[in-house]
Amino acid sequence: MRKTVAALLLRPGQRLVLNLAALAFCDSSGLTALLAARNHAHAAQAEIALSAVPDRTLRMIRLIGLEQLFPLQP
Repeated sequence: MRKTVAALLLRPGQRLVLNLAALAFCDSSGLTALLAARNHAHAAQAEIALSAVPDRTLRMIRLIGLEQLFPLQP
């Protein structure tokens, strides 16, 4: 995911939505990849959101406080 997102040419005002429905496991490396995606989007003055976040990952995101950085969509 990290390479794919880094290769995206985002424009100001666009919204990058990462659909996590197929995510089976997420650890600190996965969270770091999400933060890298956020940084890439913000560098391009674009927005980022997460969708279909699995319950286990959602609990971790909320526990760490990352829901403040990532808008969540169904």
